[in-house]
Amino acid sequence: MFARTERLLLRPAWPEDAAALASALADARVARMLARVPHPYTLDDAVARTLEPRAAHEPRFLIDSLEGGTPVLIGGIGIADRDGEGPQFHYWLTPAAWGCGYATEAGRAVIGMARHALPIDRLGAWHFADNPASGRVLRKLGFRPTGSVMQRPSLGRGGIADSVEYELDLGDQPELRIAA
Repeated sequence: MFARTERLLLRPAWPEDAAALASALADARVARMLARVPHPYTLDDAVARTLEPRAAHEPRFLIDSLEGGTPVLIGGIGIADRDGEGPQFHYWLTPAAWGCGYATEAGRAVIGMARHALPIDRLGAWHFADNPASGRVLRKLGFRPTGSVMQRPSLGRGGIADSVEYELDLGDQPELRIAA
C-alpha cells in the first residue's frame, strides 16, 4: 500500500532502505522517543525492521519527503497492535523534519486509510511525557487524551519513562485543528 500527499510519499520499507533507515534511526534524539528502537541503531537492526511481517490491518510506511525533487527518507508511520493494546497509531521523524508539519500531513493520510479501509473503529496512541510536540500532533489529528499516564519501556533510553495516552474514535468526523 502507498499513499501520496502534497509533500510526502508513504510507502513500504524494503531491504534496500536499510542504510538510510539505519542512518535516520541512529540519532539518539529519535531513538529515545521510541519504545522499540535501540541506541545505537545498527544496519542489522534496519535490515530486520524492513523484513518484519505486517498484517493486512496494520499499515506501516516509511515517509519520504518529495520537496527536493528526489525522495528523501524523513520518518516512519503506521498502525500496529504489538502489545495486545489494540490498534496503535505511531510515527517518528528525523530531527531535520521536525516542526515542518510532516507528521500531521502523513497522519491525516494514515488515519484516512484507517477510517475507510480498515476493520477498526478506534485507534490508540501515546507519546513519552517529555515529548509534548508529539502530543500537539496527536491533538491536531483528532486524538483526545485519555487522562491516563503509563510507564513504558524505551530501548533508546535504556529504561522506563512516563507516557501520555490518547484515543481516536474513527467513527467521529475528523476534527483536524490548525493549532493546538
